[in-house]
Amino acid sequence: MDFIYLDNASTSFPKSPNMASAMADFITTKGININRGSYSPAYDVEETIFSTRQILKELFNGYDEQYVTFTPNVTMSINTVLQGLLNTGDHVLISGMEHNAVLRPLTYLSARGISFDSIPCDTNGIIQLESIESLIKENTKAVVLNHGSNVCGIVQDIAALGAICKTHDIYFIVDCAQTAGTIPIDMKACHIDALCFTGHKGLLGPQGIGGLCLSPRISEVLKPLVYGGTGSVSHLVSMPTNYPDRLEAGTLNLPGIIGLYEGLQYINQKGINTIHRHEITLANRFIAGIKHIPNLILVGHNATFDNPTNNTIFDNRTNHASPELINTSNTVAPKNQRVAVISITSTGVDNATLAYRLESEHHILTRVGLHCAPLAHQTLGTYPTGTIRFSFGYANTINDVDAAINGLQQLMI
Repeated sequence: MDFIYLDNASTSFPKSPNMASAMADFITTKGININRGSYSPAYDVEETIFSTRQILKELFNGYDEQYVTFTPNVTMSINTVLQGLLNTGDHVLISGMEHNAVLRPLTYLSARGISFDSIPCDTNGIIQLESIESLIKENTKAVVLNHGSNVCGIVQDIAALGAICKTHDIYFIVDCAQTAGTIPIDMKACHIDALCFTGHKGLLGPQGIGGLCLSPRISEVLKPLVYGGTGSVSHLVSMPTNYPDRLEAGTLNLPGIIGLYEGLQYINQKGINTIHRHEITLANRFIAGIKHIPNLILVGHNATFDNPTNNTIFDNRTNHASPELINTSNTVAPKNQRVAVISITSTGVDNATLAYRLESEHHILTRVGLHCAPLAHQTLGTYPTGTIRFSFGYANTINDVDAAINGLQQLMI
């Protein structure tokens, strides 16, 4: 690899080690469908698909495997929930850090008489919990929250917000595109009704697979977004009422689910806290290294953040945190956490020019612009120009971070 990949918030790279071979093996040696064929090879594949649901349920402390449903991506997951839950006259609260995956569906639904308001965030992107009570109306049906920002990396306090939702009997919908696989999430402890995830970022799976983990109470009222064959109760012309079939019309992306299964296996082997600690150590090093570069501005919270454990210990052979010395238990993430997503802007060089030169002169790949999150950039004060985003993954090393710091230092002279 002749480049340094620092765009993991877009999609993780490289993926989990066995992902590609497992997907290729399925396509070349099995390649059959599930829920359609009454023969043993189909049942073998179904076992893997069911195991993937089980692992996801356990990863997020969900309610039951049947309430883990697969979609093509987190955007489809969010649309499935919003369009399947909301009716004319309903009101929704979102945060000031939402992605277009939430903003665009709600804007579309506003033409159907569904309204929404934004809970303010401070200039670091942290939601102002004290503002929520005054925004809740009699017809407020749901709160939708971006757990981890794809712009500045701040992670919101979903436990506190979930408690508020429970008190007011409001559905709590969480977009965990940036946190699934790197931040512990407990659906039950945080009173989450719909957890929308994607497989190709922190879960280290392929593009084209995502899903939903649902609570029983939202499952009872959710209408399907897509209607069609499920391989079950085929004598009915209406959609099944049982899950996961109710939300899984048509042929599933089986190669994608098998790839996701391998990503989940890898995460379970390493441990979420192992992964998160390594990524945050890299983020902290990057923040500390660029703080004093002239004409560079760190966007959002510019302090370094604590790791899940107190000590920073590295395996010098790999430039990775040593997994033997790290707590790998999956607990609820502490307050004021972050993911390894950092945005900067420059007062001396155009952002797009700086990103281009990082690639052309230093082989460093970043993402520049508004990151499909104009509302978040308005909150952070970087709209309409946007930022340059650096996002670190588990495969990145200290050397990658240092190369990025050195590249910025040279380009800003």
